[in-house]
Amino acid sequence: MKYFVISDIHGAAVNLKEVLKCFEQEKADKIIILGDILYHGARNPLPFGYDTMKTAEILNVHKELILGIKGNCDSEVDELVLAFPLHKHFSFQLGEKTVFLTHGHQFNADNLPNIKEGSVLLHGHTHIPVITEKNGIIIANPGSVGIPKEKSDSGYLLLEENKITVKNLVGKVIAEKL
Repeated sequence: MKYFVISDIHGAAVNLKEVLKCFEQEKADKIIILGDILYHGARNPLPFGYDTMKTAEILNVHKELILGIKGNCDSEVDELVLAFPLHKHFSFQLGEKTVFLTHGHQFNADNLPNIKEGSVLLHGHTHIPVITEKNGIIIANPGSVGIPKEKSDSGYLLLEENKITVKNLVGKVIAEKL
């Protein structure tokens, strides 16, 4: 199983179209969205190509493939236009590893959830792509589709049983963990 993980779209329909081209090229099986899907948030500028209804329309086409996590900018109103549910947190087994999905405003590298060593924590929220490890837990963030920060590019993460890779929209590997 190959998971295509994105986060922090913030209504940037133009970048979302580009990242979904990467999804097709990568031949992934499922899409995981780690929150902050439609609204740009009061602290953020409007992203390029900001169109919340178009963003929802684009994602709803893929509703059967999407596992959605609710971010701090996602509201009940947003959930009314999305054709897939948003979970507060979600975990699943991938081979021998437990994968814990969250947005990142509650659980992150500085506040780990109660998961065992050897697990994987995937979160967004910071808009900065990274793969790191703490207390035997792999922590990975795909960065932001809509509002990348700290001079990073829009990008995505690929999660496979024995490999995690973060790439930008042109396919350049930003970080990798085997």
